Amino acid sequence: MIALVDGDVMCYRIAFSCKDDSESQAITTMANFLEDILMTQLGLENWEVFLTGKTNFRKDIAVTAPYKGNRIQEKPAHLEMLRNYLVTAWGAKMSIDEEADDLIAIRATELQDDCIIVSVDKDFNQVAGWHYNFVKQDKYYVSEEQGLRFFYKQMLTGDRADNIVGIKGVGDVKATKMLAKAKTESEMLAVCLEALGEERVKENGLLLWLRRFPEQMWFPPVSGSEGVSGK
Repeated sequence: MIALVDGDVMCYRIAFSCKDDSESQAITTMANFLEDILMTQLGLENWEVFLTGKTNFRKDIAVTAPYKGNRIQEKPAHLEMLRNYLVTAWGAKMSIDEEADDLIAIRATELQDDCIIVSVDKDFNQVAGWHYNFVKQDKYYVSEEQGLRFFYKQMLTGDRADNIVGIKGVGDVKATKMLAKAKTESEMLAVCLEALGEERVKENGLLLWLRRFPEQMWFPPVSGSEGVSGK
């Protein structure tokens, strides 16, 4: 079993918690934090760490609202130092023109049940396989159907964290009800098309979909291709 670690989340959490500490203290906190999660909580000896680089194809796709344009909070002290530490000490891989989330989803698709995604980012719930929320210390499994349904539900709700606009007044509960009778991917898509329209569905899909193989771009499934979104 290989842990696929969301380094972005780790760096922000430690940087904020250690904003008044020295660089060496922040590094020690990061090292202890990762070792506790990976070795003590999960009992794993193999892991891969991923970070998001400076470029991202989604910024060119977003039309309704700037992608992550709502993130105006000042970055915490030690953030870049901790990112560099993960690269040099933990061998973190940096994404180019995409996000760490894409690299993790691609790797998870390759490894299937031989890996576990370590993060608190709910966006990973569209990816089938093992997951570990290190804050709740919750290990759980997402099936292909559950992952696909989560993706279409997000298309309706949008994602405030990434400034992706959904339907006004539609949250998790209402989106779940809207998709309740949809049994196939084509039926889920039909619900979204009726509620959002073709252009918004395409935009939200491209922004929300985590790549399963390099350079993949999401597109709506055609009839008879249920369950293979984006392939």
